Formats: sequence, structure tokens, C-alpha cells
Amino acid sequence: MNNILLIIQGIVSILIIILILIQQKGTALGSAFGGGGEIYSTRRGAQKKILIITIILVIIFIGLSLANLIY
Repeated sequence: MNNILLIIQGIVSILIIILILIQQKGTALGSAFGGGGEIYSTRRGAQKKILIITIILVIIFIGLSLANLIY
């Protein structure tokens, strides 16, 4: 049981990493040096779906981590 949880947790963690890397940041490194940040935009379409899927996968990852502690 523990091995199955670890394998699923590994797959979920890889999916989280991929989804985070897919998400785009508007100003990238420009905001680190004081530029940008004046424009606020909402997420629409595919960006919003990727964000929601990422949040769901993070919740699943936390649940799997807690399940690994119990078993």
C-alpha cells in the first residue's frame, strides 16, 4: 500500500511541476528589478483551467502526503 501511494505521489508531483512551468508570468524577471507590475490582468480560458488543475493536484498531493504518514 505504501509503495502505491509513493508512486502516485511521484506522478502527481511531476504533473504539478509541469503545470507550474507551463503557466506564464506577465513580467517575468522585470518585476524583480522594479519594472512592470502596473498592469493587472485576470486569467482567462486555458490559463484559468491550468491554474484550477494545479490547485486540485496540490490538494491531492497534500492528501497523499498525509496518507503516507498514516500508513
